[in-house]
Amino acid sequence: MQRAKVNGTELAYVDAGPRDGVPIVFSHSLFFDHTMFDALAGKFTADGYRVVAYDHRGQGESAPAPREELAVDVLAEDAAALIEHLDLAPCHVVGNSLGGFVALRLAARRPELLRTAAALGSSAEEEYKLAEFAPLVDHLTEHGTADVVDTVMYIMFGDSSLAQESSMTSTWRAAIARLEPRIGDAAHGVIHRGRIVEELAGCRVPVLAVAGSEDHAYPPPISSVNIADAAGGRHVTVDAAGHSVALEQPEAVAEHLEKHFATAERS
Repeated sequence: MQRAKVNGTELAYVDAGPRDGVPIVFSHSLFFDHTMFDALAGKFTADGYRVVAYDHRGQGESAPAPREELAVDVLAEDAAALIEHLDLAPCHVVGNSLGGFVALRLAARRPELLRTAAALGSSAEEEYKLAEFAPLVDHLTEHGTADVVDTVMYIMFGDSSLAQESSMTSTWRAAIARLEPRIGDAAHGVIHRGRIVEELAGCRVPVLAVAGSEDHAYPPPISSVNIADAAGGRHVTVDAAGHSVALEQPEAVAEHLEKHFATAERS
């Protein structure tokens, strides 16, 4: 992976596809890393796009950070700084869950950097399950994920994916089980985020909300119509997908993204 020193941290990222291609930036979910977009990245680089997928500070191969530096707003500033560092503007930004929080903040606050934003399995609102998730985050901070991996998998995947026991789910189950207690600090930033609804009013960036029909964390309408209404954008729901819709149904997601990108190019 390549590394960039931006916004007081060091972000690890991959940069693939032609340098003169239209850029897409992929921003990952909590508990995952940039590789959750491997299928989508491969498809779009083959189509001639330049694809950058990075790890958030405090996760994956990026630099560790203390809890106070892991607020979602800081992660959005990191993404903006990376886009500027790599001279990617204007680019498409696609984020799943936490990455969607980042994409929506960029659309609201840094519209000059974006062609479009897509929020997959995400939310524009504050955490409505705070009372449920806070004890889990405390446990993660003390013990890591190993003994709560089933709980995390239920949050992050839909019933169809969990029932199949595929190589995809087994790979990510093993990866999630290995996460160290520092993941609790990243999770704390996620569940204590502020809402972005009001800031999205009058958004100039075309926004697409992609919901999974089986999302246990942010079910429709939270992950679909609520985002679209706030940003004046569009929403779609993907069947047989949960919270990690980019991983669970990459082909369907790719089709929706292609239409989203094309609509923006025509406008």
